[in-house]
Amino acid sequence: MRVHRGGRWAAGIALCLGALTACGGSSGGSAAPSGPVNPPRAGAPTEQDRTPAAAGRDAPALDGKVIVIDPGHNGGNADHPKEINKKVRIGNGTKACDTTGTASNDGYPEHAFTWDVSKRLAKLLRAEGAEVTLTRKDDKGVGPCITERAAIANRLDADAAVSIHADGNSRASAHGFHIIEPVSIGSNAAMVPGSHKLGKALRDAYRDGTGMPYSNYLGEDGRDRRDDLGGLNMSRVPKVFIECGNMRNKGDAAKFASASFRQRIAEALTEGFKTYLT
Repeated sequence: MRVHRGGRWAAGIALCLGALTACGGSSGGSAAPSGPVNPPRAGAPTEQDRTPAAAGRDAPALDGKVIVIDPGHNGGNADHPKEINKKVRIGNGTKACDTTGTASNDGYPEHAFTWDVSKRLAKLLRAEGAEVTLTRKDDKGVGPCITERAAIANRLDADAAVSIHADGNSRASAHGFHIIEPVSIGSNAAMVPGSHKLGKALRDAYRDGTGMPYSNYLGEDGRDRRDDLGGLNMSRVPKVFIECGNMRNKGDAAKFASASFRQRIAEALTEGFKTYLT
């Protein structure tokens, strides 16, 4: 039986070779190419791989997005009181150029905390394709002034900016985090709606990623709005502050002293930026 079936199959092939128009597929199809057809090289991209949709799936989540990270304060501020206390205009008044920041009760300074978190965050955002700029280059300098911190993001026409802080409320029971969002003072009106969306995205991601509760002493549901911060008043791009917790609270301060928890902060904020920007 196998020989008989093989004979019929061979005869069918012979007929096809003799009459390509009869065995070439559906009617109206184009003729087969006359030259040899080479199979695709192993591992080579197919036409489907080259489509824009496929390329989009392969692109990093924040590809081409411009993000500015502002690590609050600076390590040299305390030694230069005259420089940091000079007044700068913030759109609806004046304020000191910068401050020294706070510290935990056992001496961990806010400027060191914000610098460490900002470096970790920058690394993660760059891995997602973002173009990231920090407003200061190390934790040994002075300033820059709060107005210059805002101007850096403005000059870059950043897609989003965040100022990293930790609070210094002296009440032992004060704990938890909050996002500070801008209020329109007129000149910053265009960036306020986007800033509120950014604030919500970062708040949700921070809560989910770190487990930190909302502040029990400022704001509502982890969000506060202010018109007295030069970094927000002078910004022309979506920007918020985050008070990651209260450094004067024993529980919050213990978390901040942990490198693994600071990494969790950076990971959570990265997710917030991805939510807002994609």
